[in-house]
Amino acid sequence: MSLPKKLYKKLEDRKANNAFRQLGTSNTLVDFSSNDYLGFSKSEVIFDTTYQYLTEKGIKQNGATGSRLLSGNHKLYSQFEAELSKIHNCETALIYNSGYDANIGLLSSVPQRGDIVLYDELVHASIRDGITMSHAKAYKFKHNDLNTLEEKCQTERGRSLKDSELYIVTESVFSMDGDSPNIKALNQLCKAYNAHLIIDEAHAIGVFDQGLVDESVFARIITFGKALGSHGAAILGSQDLKDYLINFSRPFIYTTALSPHTLATIKFAYKALNTTNEIKALKSNIAFFNAEISRLNLQELFIKSTSAIHSCIISGNDNVKHISQQLQNKGFNVKPILSPTIPKGKERLRFCLHSYNSKAEISEVLSLLATFVTQSC
Repeated sequence: MSLPKKLYKKLEDRKANNAFRQLGTSNTLVDFSSNDYLGFSKSEVIFDTTYQYLTEKGIKQNGATGSRLLSGNHKLYSQFEAELSKIHNCETALIYNSGYDANIGLLSSVPQRGDIVLYDELVHASIRDGITMSHAKAYKFKHNDLNTLEEKCQTERGRSLKDSELYIVTESVFSMDGDSPNIKALNQLCKAYNAHLIIDEAHAIGVFDQGLVDESVFARIITFGKALGSHGAAILGSQDLKDYLINFSRPFIYTTALSPHTLATIKFAYKALNTTNEIKALKSNIAFFNAEISRLNLQELFIKSTSAIHSCIISGNDNVKHISQQLQNKGFNVKPILSPTIPKGKERLRFCLHSYNSKAEISEVLSLLATFVTQSC
């Protein structure tokens, strides 16, 4: 059956703008693309320990069998959520199937009609989608600009009804720019305006130990599919928030739960964080990457970052795809990020650093980048 004409035209427009997405295939290129920052997704130790644990506990179950409110709430859930609460110094945790589900589940159900949501203009698509699904009014603020945010807080507090709640949403490490807000100042601002602070820690967990948020906030979203090398996510907060989400968060209520194997894998990935040297190796590579950027005079192209994410701005889908292909031809998997995923003119190469990247690989890929950028000018 043919695709409706309106949909077909949208696909053709994508192709015309050189923004057509296609699924890739696995390759043997040097990894500067994946979110597997610590190499945990390939850890034989975590794999073997998980298998041994499940076998010893007599847990030989492939799936959860249903949602957590029906048949899927196996005993590993309560055990691991209690562990997460201790690890992240919060009252309680609620596990979701993915970071996308967690953001959708939180932001579509918590802000109510008449409430206000202020969100950083560069937050992840899952945050935007969740906000859109709520009945609250939402306004973006300039990226990491607390002065602009405070002005919006003053405006909204001045015109909102007395029972209106104010939510402020941001990320501790931004997925495309790799930078961070001033979390302490942000938390103080929220207290001053009686706002509920929500922070997505997806790209901070494991890169910055247990994350960057060490203060009490309304909700934190952590994910297990990046530095922890597995899958799933959790919302950290109060018991009242957890109770509310269990009752009203549709992505939690109406989906099959994660399998025991997945939860056990996450459990031992967390244990590995306390014993591995990979975090130290990753931080060393981040420092070396920034030093090489300076040595090669590439500072003007890169957004400043001390995280595992480093973005090199190369305007235009055609230009950035061309340079990405050149790097791939030389054996380095560096992916282009195209508009409309990010605003037109902000197209970029996104370098993801890992504990297992060598200093030689970092030097070579950046030297090649410097050459290709010069050639394209």
